[in-house]
Amino acid sequence: MRAVLVKEYGRPEQIVVADVPAKQPGPGEVVIRVKACGVNFLDALMVQGTYQTKPPLPMTPGAEVAGVVSEAGAGVVGLSVGARVLAVPGHGGYADEVVLSASRVFAIPEQMDFVSAAAFPIAYATSYHALKDRAQLKAGEVLLVLGAAGGVGLTAVEIGALMGARVIACASSEEKLALCRQYGARDLINYAGSDLRERVRELTGGKGVDVVYDPVGGVYAEPAVRSLGFEGRYLVIGFASGEIPKIPLNLVLLKITSIVGVFWGAYSQARPRENAANLAQLLAWYAAGRLRPHVSATYPLEGYREALAAVTSRKVKGKVVLVPG
Repeated sequence: MRAVLVKEYGRPEQIVVADVPAKQPGPGEVVIRVKACGVNFLDALMVQGTYQTKPPLPMTPGAEVAGVVSEAGAGVVGLSVGARVLAVPGHGGYADEVVLSASRVFAIPEQMDFVSAAAFPIAYATSYHALKDRAQLKAGEVLLVLGAAGGVGLTAVEIGALMGARVIACASSEEKLALCRQYGARDLINYAGSDLRERVRELTGGKGVDVVYDPVGGVYAEPAVRSLGFEGRYLVIGFASGEIPKIPLNLVLLKITSIVGVFWGAYSQARPRENAANLAQLLAWYAAGRLRPHVSATYPLEGYREALAAVTSRKVKGKVVLVPG
């Protein structure tokens, strides 16, 4: 079978598509014939060797996949050969097949295509966990989403609106903001051409927002924290800008606000039952037509370089997906 192999961290020339032995499942594991694989910012960090975890080399990136169960190991219950599934292996997805624990595999609704399924688990589960579990977002509250047209940002807009929040979407172009409007944003801020804090003040009548969802970091983090209202919550999702911000903690003290870390990967492993329940709810919303993943481009397996470049350049709206077939 084919797989993208990273032979040395941080050196793009050491990444190749190669033939590797077929996967064999161990006890409690399944083999998935990959039909589509989501491309995430964390994949790029993993290829560079700068992610929180470093799998042994040679390593295949690809944190989320969709496909068909082709083999099941001893002790696997509830997943039969031929089942249509999505899964979160963490890495290994840029390949024709992936093997992983059956506990990280979920059946998909009949109407869900593989490309949508591959774009679904990480972005939607991250945003739902962030807004429901970490921020405890309530209907009627005001949610400010930075990087709102990106892979996780757009799902935060969509889920926030579904949960009854007033969503203010922030992005760097009018085209991106138009997409956010389609996904439920009530108010829009182009922070490439306006003062973020001043626009939030205008839109909220000086009260500020209840929750900030920030997957970007960098220069917009501090004005976003300053835009929080009394007892507001600032969600740290990631640092797509490449810059980890330094927040003056007196800002947290003055309005009794909270800075809340969100690391869905760690949560999904530490709280598997709660995570499974969250995914079940998200898939039920999809089946009911209330969620619709936005995939802006698909690439063949050999197009992994272009796909990763699109994600790291922050030009992507929604998600990018590899289709090995």
